[in-house]
Formats: sequence, C-alpha cells, structure tokens
Amino acid sequence: MPAGHPYIRNISDVGAAPGFHVLPDPPVPGAPAGRWWPHRSLELGWLRTHHARFDLLHLHFGYEHLSTRDLRSVVETLHAYDKPLVLTVHDLRNPHQVDPRPHREALDLLIPSADAVITLTPGAAEHIASTWGRVATVIPHPNVVDPERARRASTRGERDSFVVGVHAKSVRANCDAVAVADQLARTTSTLPDARLVVHAHDDEGGRRAAAELGRRGIAVTVGPPFSDPELYDYLEGLDVSVLPHRFGTHSGWLEACYDLGTAVLAPDCGFYHQQAPCLLYHRTETALDLDSLDAALRRAFSQRPRWRADPDRRRADRSAITSAHNALYHAVTSTARVPR
Repeated sequence: MPAGHPYIRNISDVGAAPGFHVLPDPPVPGAPAGRWWPHRSLELGWLRTHHARFDLLHLHFGYEHLSTRDLRSVVETLHAYDKPLVLTVHDLRNPHQVDPRPHREALDLLIPSADAVITLTPGAAEHIASTWGRVATVIPHPNVVDPERARRASTRGERDSFVVGVHAKSVRANCDAVAVADQLARTTSTLPDARLVVHAHDDEGGRRAAAELGRRGIAVTVGPPFSDPELYDYLEGLDVSVLPHRFGTHSGWLEACYDLGTAVLAPDCGFYHQQAPCLLYHRTETALDLDSLDAALRRAFSQRPRWRADPDRRRADRSAITSAHNALYHAVTSTARVPR
C-alpha cells in the first residue's frame, strides 16, 4: 500500500497475472474519490475487521501521521493475526518532515519488525545494513510513465532553446526552490537561448515561495498540482529538471524524467545517482554549493544529455520487478515468522 501510487500500480498491472493481488485503497471517510491518505489499512479497527482479506501487508510510505506508539500497535496487530509485514524503504529521511527524529524512530521500529525489507538502491541497502543490521533486498523503481506514453516522447526533435525547470512542489520540508531557482536564473541569463521556468503550487507555501522569487525578479507560474498527463507534458517540455532538495533518498520525479528523456540535476545528498543517470550538484541540509549548481547546469547546456529509458526495456524490467516482489511475498508467507 498505497495501491494508487504509480510504483504499486505499475508492478501489479503488467498485463499478465502477477501472482499476487493488491487490494484497492479503502475509501477515506469524507474524502473525495481517489484519496488514499491517510491509509485506512494502518487503522487498528480496519485491520481487525479485514485481516481475513489479505495475506500480508506491504508498507511503502504514508505513515508519518502515526506516532511510534501507533505504529507499534499496527505491528503487534499484524503479528496477532500472523500477517507478515513487508517494508520498502523509499525514504531514509522523510521529505515532508523538518525534524528527522520521527521518521528515524519509525524506521527504528519498522525495519527490525519487518519480515522482509526492500529498498531501491545499493547505497540505501548499505545504510540499512550498517544502521539496523538488516539485509534489504534491492529492487529498483519501476517505470513511472506508461511505456507507450514514453515512446511518444522519444520522437521529439531538438529544440533551439534550452529550457530549465524547477518546481516548488507544495514546498515540502526538503524543498529549497528559492535558493536553487535564484542561482539557476543567474546561470541561465549567461547562456544563449536558455530560459528558466519555475512553477509553484497554489497553496500557502507555494505562494510564499513565489512572492520571494518575485522580489528577486524571477517569474513564477502558480497553479494547482499537475495531473499525471499534465506533469508528463510539462517534463517533456524541459531540457533539464532540477531537484531542489535539501535532503532526500530516492525520487519518483527522477524516474518520470528518465522515462521521458528529460535530463535531471539532482543534489548529491541522497542516492538519486544510483536510480538513474543524472548530473549532481553538491549540497548539505544547511548549505547549497552555488558553484557546483552553476557548473552542473553549464555542463548540461554544453553536453545536452538525453538520457532516456528504453520503453521496451522498462516494460521488461517491470516484469522482473513484479516477479521479484512475487518471490519475496511467497517466501514470507510460506515460512514460519520468527517473532522480533
């Protein structure tokens, strides 16, 4: 869970029977259709009522609203019904939380308690092994963009202009779009036929970021979050998408760019470079290396990298990723669980 996320949706809908069935996200009372957060499978009442409907719970994300005590109750309830817990560690540091302690406390509970641990990159697996002593199975992120949609992007020709994009995506706790866009504006102003496009979500944080950038003379388009088709059209219109993260681990945005052939400038604070080809700039949680960001953008401008995942390869990889999950699910449900 959540079933509605592209990661889960793409590995459970591969055309042929994957060997497992993902339950649809339970409706959230009072929320519009399609809203899957906060996920009801983490409610004790839901687990007690519906435990006979599932064989295991696979937790990816969306548990930051729960205290460590609440999560412990979830784990204990799963154990009481002899339901294995599979955990995919997408984030070693939660991008939504300024304070790293709540997520670290959650991982301190979940990683030792899980019957199997998955992560996306070797670097993250090494961190999990050194910190918690657990061996995490490395299963790469599947495609985000449908292969047929990605195939259409591969036919685009070269542009005369060079378009750089940065997005204040609801101004997450790890987002430093103002400082990043400020430097990108300085660099693009010195590059022939280069332009910067900045988008911000129409919420309090996005409007605040837009106002600050406006005071610096940088134009910002403020609007609601993109739908998936709108996002893919937007990314396809860029030569470079810049991830303005102060901290992080992995990125679905990077995967979408890789599907569409849009180059990415990513910070070196996570394991983005192990996910897909990208250019790196240096930053820590408290400091942005402006010179490295400038150099990375100039390199992108001069080299015009067009790293694009082959749609047929992505389709084959997706089948392999699905098979890897199926094998792991079979292992944890056919082996007696050892209490932790």
